[in-house]
Amino acid sequence: MPVRPALVAALGAAALLCVAAAPAGADPSETVTVDPTGSLAADGTVTLSGTYRCLPGTGPVFVSSGLSQSDSRVKHGIGGSTAQCDGAEHRWQNSGKVSSENLKDGNAHVQATLMEMRPSGFPPVLPVFHAVDDQDITLLNR
Repeated sequence: MPVRPALVAALGAAALLCVAAAPAGADPSETVTVDPTGSLAADGTVTLSGTYRCLPGTGPVFVSSGLSQSDSRVKHGIGGSTAQCDGAEHRWQNSGKVSSENLKDGNAHVQATLMEMRPSGFPPVLPVFHAVDDQDITLLNR
């Protein structure tokens, strides 16, 4: 069953709001990384990428990413993608447009989060954070 883009965006936003550091108790073999460069298209679309590795869980897992540039207090969600958790390393890539700030070539900061939506009793699902990476990158026009 395909994941709806709105759900992925909402999960990404939740991850950006909830995570400030590496998740406590996360398995050290679970990782997420951010590539040192991202792309900025003429229409304002930002594309970020990296790698992830996670172990099988009980719920769907997502890689979310957010970017800040001129003001580190302003973070923009840049898409989200589903993750395949089988212990192997995989690539991720997220794209999205930023509407409230004019981005430009140069330095930017990205946070990527590997998050599981684990079924539970009440509430029906809980976010479980598997890995986080904060990375300074270079944003390049493509």
